[in-house]
Amino acid sequence: MDEHIAEAVKEPHLIGLEGDLTCLRFESMKIYSALGAVRHLLERGMVEPGDTLIDSSSGIYAHALALACHRYGLKCHIVGSTTVDRTLRVQLEILGATLEQVRPSRNLRLDQELRVRRVGEILAANPSYHWMRQYHDEIHYYGYRAVATTLDKELPAGPVTLTGGVGSGASTGALATFLREAGRPVRLVGVQPFGSVTFGSEHVSDPDMIIAGIGSAIEFRNVRHALYDRVHWIDFDSAVSGAVDLLRTSGIFAGLSAGAAYLASRWERERSERGPHHVFIAADTGHRYVESAYAEHRRARPVADLAPREIGSLDELSLPWSAMHWSHAPAPSTEPDTAAA
Repeated sequence: MDEHIAEAVKEPHLIGLEGDLTCLRFESMKIYSALGAVRHLLERGMVEPGDTLIDSSSGIYAHALALACHRYGLKCHIVGSTTVDRTLRVQLEILGATLEQVRPSRNLRLDQELRVRRVGEILAANPSYHWMRQYHDEIHYYGYRAVATTLDKELPAGPVTLTGGVGSGASTGALATFLREAGRPVRLVGVQPFGSVTFGSEHVSDPDMIIAGIGSAIEFRNVRHALYDRVHWIDFDSAVSGAVDLLRTSGIFAGLSAGAAYLASRWERERSERGPHHVFIAADTGHRYVESAYAEHRRARPVADLAPREIGSLDELSLPWSAMHWSHAPAPSTEPDTAAA
């Protein structure tokens, strides 16, 4: 019996789709990250019950942190994006978390900068608050060790190609790290939206980009770039087509990051030698994308018609879908970004 709803909701399901293609499906993946991080802080005496934890979020992490705080008797304050919808706002309020949303902004970079700046102002006025730093602190890796253990136990023996949204790096990066530590050969494929600085696509804009959680307009310091073998940059329309096909063919109703990961995983599988088992991550459900994406499902293109442009350098990036051998390279060089400090 679970002691708290967070323990039940965090559990993923491995769903076999066809042959050696598997979906690692979560209701809300970041609950693992938040629970693991909060447990780590409590065990080491860095926070105590009754303390306030603070961070910024576009939605999913806000819910995860609120549940973790509820589970362990901590207070929670979220500086949220305007993408936080009424359903989540009401849940946060009832769970006891406080939410303040930044003003609407014209682009993702400004939204993230406003949120990080506001967190800094709150910390200056409330030095006892603990900033969770989900984008920078590697404690968010710890919770995924249990997921990696489950994967290693449930998947057939042999190498794995793991595909998923990069985001803060704490999901795909952590899973690959812990699987490799267990002796499992892992080929790691990261998925990015265009416009993200994380893997150098900030110079290519996707005007419809709302694929939350897999890219960033500011530096994320806990992304370990050298873990990744391949990177796919996928635009909004292609991600929608992937998500619609995933629902139609498997019944899995997941977010747009899952649609993008599904496309990339299918492509890698079709072109790989026999042997690796292919796993892609569905990090959340599709509910918050119903109006913005799923409602237009009749416009989705057949996934068989979609293919990436294979590129050799970041200068060649172009919509709607590009792919590149990253080959464990370090982070692309960028100008210093004070907003991420």
